Amino acid sequence: MKTLRVLPWLVLLSFSVLRAQEEPKDKVPEKKTAPTATAEKDPVLSVTEHQVTIGGKVVKYTATTGYLVLKTEKGEPRANIFFVAYAKAGESDPAKRPITFSFNGGPGSSSVWLHMGALGPKRVVMTDKGDSLPPPYKWVDNEYSWLDETDLVFIDPVSTGYSRAAKEVDPKQFHGFTGDIESVGEFIRLWTTRNARWASPKFLVGESYGTTRAAGLSDYLQGKYNFYLNGIMLVSSILNFQTARFAAGNDLPYQLFLPTYTASAFYHGKLKGDLAKSLPDTLARAEKFVMNDYALALLKGDSLPEAERQRIANEVAALTGLSVDYVLKQNLRINIHRFVRELKRDENRSIGRIDSRIVGIMDETSDGPGAAFDPSLEAIYGGYSAAMNDYARRQLKFESDLPYEILTGRVQPWSYSNVENEYLNVAETLKRAMTKNQSLKVWVSNGYYDLATPYFATHYTFTHMGLDPAVRGNVSMTYYEAGHMMYSHLESLKKFKTDFSAFMTTTLKDAGVK
Repeated sequence: MKTLRVLPWLVLLSFSVLRAQEEPKDKVPEKKTAPTATAEKDPVLSVTEHQVTIGGKVVKYTATTGYLVLKTEKGEPRANIFFVAYAKAGESDPAKRPITFSFNGGPGSSSVWLHMGALGPKRVVMTDKGDSLPPPYKWVDNEYSWLDETDLVFIDPVSTGYSRAAKEVDPKQFHGFTGDIESVGEFIRLWTTRNARWASPKFLVGESYGTTRAAGLSDYLQGKYNFYLNGIMLVSSILNFQTARFAAGNDLPYQLFLPTYTASAFYHGKLKGDLAKSLPDTLARAEKFVMNDYALALLKGDSLPEAERQRIANEVAALTGLSVDYVLKQNLRINIHRFVRELKRDENRSIGRIDSRIVGIMDETSDGPGAAFDPSLEAIYGGYSAAMNDYARRQLKFESDLPYEILTGRVQPWSYSNVENEYLNVAETLKRAMTKNQSLKVWVSNGYYDLATPYFATHYTFTHMGLDPAVRGNVSMTYYEAGHMMYSHLESLKKFKTDFSAFMTTTLKDAGVK
């Protein structure tokens, strides 16, 4: 069997970016020092002061932007890691002030999506649904930022954003599961040490492949540095890659993607009768079908009796909005890359994989990952790119002529040498961390219209972790009527903030932090 690799479309994140606009009227005067973009010696950081209103309260904060240089024990530079850190002003006791490290996925994604879509003090302006507005793009104060409850550090892994390997250092050593965990883990340890935050409650938040990274870091940080976390937030999770790999002989994705096919068909008005009335009821029917008749039918393979095959095809068609004839021709197995084009083929339209609510003009390129453009990705690229490039220079006062790599192919092919001839499964890694650290809390957020990391695949992963009952209750899940980056949908962004606050309050209370 060949080494399994992450599908390019799994690299998602959340996104909204905008072109700069007028400076906020409530902005505190800034101070600046000149940063260096590619220096191998420790560069000077840009430090600026600001304020933002969150939940009706003004929060003053300091933004620190620039590079942290990873070095060998001999002091030789290995990589320049770009980061943006936000610290609330007036907080003197680190033991009472949480710190959260944030990153997105890809592999090959910068941290811009969570940074400027949900968590940071600024966010990209999009429609309430989550569609892109026409250029020029805008960014505004984020009234749903997490900064009122935790300090934030946004990390761009090597070759993403402005981060680069040091001179004469091969960047490929960072472009793989193991090298990525080691470098991001070293950044977290070093930043925490330099900023005297070892006493703080510590959290990770990752999105998409960033959830893979977060789970990997959970045990790595404990084992390598005795760095214990209070909580991990997984946004659109992918821990067990078998659940998302449409490979010959692997029927699991066909089952686990089906409820999201159902949600997508419901949204676009492709379901009929009772199935078109209530999304929760319809999803419950889809999930029951997946866990019973559908799973058994796929297990039987070619030995499935013809009458049973026809019955299963009828139900799959009813739940997906596809024709019975099409389902039969696909041998009851609907591939994600075909579904996004088949659902609205009669209208010459395709739907998004990152967010199946978003519709684009049909692209009839060949099958497979990356063959056809994803309209839900195209809807966010321009805004987020413009926003980060403008915001970094004009407000954070960080100057660099390097291109900011939003979502780059520089890291491909990504190395999974740690799991030759296996599916990567960091659910086991997270289980190990939770078993050792029984105080570790995990919050998982899922979008019903996410066809990159479907919610039912996440449900399957966590119900098959084999967690001891003593820590099973440490996992909580929330759901949103949105896509992979649920926060691009305004109502989901509001709920996302509310759910985060509940998770943080509970976790800190259990840790004895007031």
